[in-house]
Amino acid sequence: MLNLAPLTERLRSSFHRFTIPMPEGRSFAFPHRNFIALGRGVISVIDKRDVSRTIHALHIVPIEESTQPNGS
Repeated sequence: MLNLAPLTERLRSSFHRFTIPMPEGRSFAFPHRNFIALGRGVISVIDKRDVSRTIHALHIVPIEESTQPNGS
């Protein structure tokens, strides 16, 4: 997903939990929009332990909807 526009739009609209799976098998869950920051070609992910990771857009595969309730 080199184009981050769909992710940007997802964060601007009504938020629903989602997961971004990575090609090597890891995944990052987003219970709330405060756990993600978008750059031009990268995203920064902050987990529940306040550890941040930067992911290049080329490594993002399609977003998966979560079946859990939204975060507050």
